[in-house]
Amino acid sequence: MKRGQLKHLFYMILILLLFWTALASWQLKAGIVENIRIYPGGSYYVNIRIPFLYVRGDGDDVILFNGSPLLKELQRVNAPISLQGHNLGQARLEFSLFGWIPLRRVTVNVVPEVKLIPGGHSIGIKLRSHGVNVVGYYYFNVSGKSVSPARDAGVKIGDSILEINGNKVNDAPSAARILEEIGGKRVELLISRRGKKIKISLNPLYSPADDAYRIGLYLRDTAAGVGTLTFYDPLTKKYGALGHVILDSETQEPIDLCEGSIVKARIIDIKAAKRGQPGEKTGVFVDERWGNICKNTAYGIFGEIPDFQYNASTPYPDPLPMALAGEVQKGPAEILTVIEGEIIRSFAVEIEKLAHQTNPADKGMIIRVVDEELLHTTGGIIQGMSGSPIIQNGKLVGAVTHVFVNDPTRGYGIFLEWMYQESRNNYQ
Repeated sequence: MKRGQLKHLFYMILILLLFWTALASWQLKAGIVENIRIYPGGSYYVNIRIPFLYVRGDGDDVILFNGSPLLKELQRVNAPISLQGHNLGQARLEFSLFGWIPLRRVTVNVVPEVKLIPGGHSIGIKLRSHGVNVVGYYYFNVSGKSVSPARDAGVKIGDSILEINGNKVNDAPSAARILEEIGGKRVELLISRRGKKIKISLNPLYSPADDAYRIGLYLRDTAAGVGTLTFYDPLTKKYGALGHVILDSETQEPIDLCEGSIVKARIIDIKAAKRGQPGEKTGVFVDERWGNICKNTAYGIFGEIPDFQYNASTPYPDPLPMALAGEVQKGPAEILTVIEGEIIRSFAVEIEKLAHQTNPADKGMIIRVVDEELLHTTGGIIQGMSGSPIIQNGKLVGAVTHVFVNDPTRGYGIFLEWMYQESRNNYQ
């Protein structure tokens, strides 16, 4: 073979090797995440076959790799990958092609099993924000012109007013009282806007119709609604609910929580969902306080319930194991929710799609309601159902979070593992 032909053959082999390496790396990244959590005795299975794939690692007493202890020396992977939790601890895996082309590093943590009491209870939610929220502009007539001094000064809908002329404000009545005392003098506002504090100065104007000086804002300090409890941890007395952040209904901005509480609620009416028209539960609050709200986050609301005794019937009165994100599967499942009174019932759903997530994120799965009774009563997923726990194979796997407006039979769910982790984080 001539030298030119050898050179050409060398380049062809190099190109094929690079292509093969890229393909193998893509297959590994698509099939196995970098951080895996499993319980002792639990398994993580990946149906992937890559020729000449090798692995080495540490933690032979932590996991079993394809049924055998993990070796520090290179071993060839001749079958789909199966990891089984053996003892609590951490193991590290290094995958390579031919044993010398690195492809992916994976960390496996074997963690203690968690058991939680499933929710499904309808709850009333009461929130009070830091300061007072700007929910609209109030226009009034001055010399034939419609004005709002605050709007002209740069105040925006969604802002939170924390102080007025150095005086802290925690509710709308106190803000109105301070502004009334100031009258027509210059006003300096300390405002929180998306986590940043800014100062805005303005001059109130006299409104003949109101016979008073006005800055031209509509303010609100509280929010209330109906949702669903997701889980309760009997060891810590902490709970999680909703599975998503609570937004101000006027501004669509997250409510900057100052204090809040949950109460027991009774469902008295259902407005069924239709394509393009979200449905909703109507509930009445049946007591003053059941638990507090300490956090309003992207993964739900969290707090403590000192006394969890609750008289509503439920299909699952005892704690269930919590499924880790990697354990959830596509296929049949059920949700727990209330559609009448305070009775918690189970309804059939199908988990249609899963997102591979190694870190907390919302929208981890897509579910579809297949229960004929629930479809007849609610049309699918409706407002007030957020937080309804999802159960699969005897484990708590997630919570309902959002509905597809154009197809209310389907919606998003969050992995319960992320809600549980958020409940364990320090409260703000």
